Amino acid sequence: MPQITSPPVQIIRKLLPYTTVAAVLAVIYIGWVFYARASQNREIQREADQASIAEARKTYEMYGAGQLKILLFYASPPVVARGGATELCYSVANATAVKIDQGVEAIKPSLNRCLPIKPAHSAAYTLTASDDKGKEVTQSVNVAVR
Repeated sequence: MPQITSPPVQIIRKLLPYTTVAAVLAVIYIGWVFYARASQNREIQREADQASIAEARKTYEMYGAGQLKILLFYASPPVVARGGATELCYSVANATAVKIDQGVEAIKPSLNRCLPIKPAHSAAYTLTASDDKGKEVTQSVNVAVR
């Protein structure tokens, strides 16, 4: 006895292979989109990592690359009126001890420090930084009193 099916069931049976193909194609497309985005994200992350490494390397070199280095030593302002005050500012990298001559107070290594001074006369101030290996570096700055 032949099976009697309603017209909607017949249509569904005819369309089923096509919808299956459409569903498979949709899954393939969605997978391709996710793969492409993941690949793009990996590339963006790789570029960001390279930029970060380059910036870290630049900073490492700027701060002495592990070597003793005086980064900054200056007077602000470099010219003062008699009886006036100024500041000696310094920045050292990889130092274990620092000192400034001309009777300036005892100081410690720092990446950014300024000390107030009241010079009685024009003078050259010398910053000496040393490390734990006994190496020393010096730098001088002139302060003029008018």
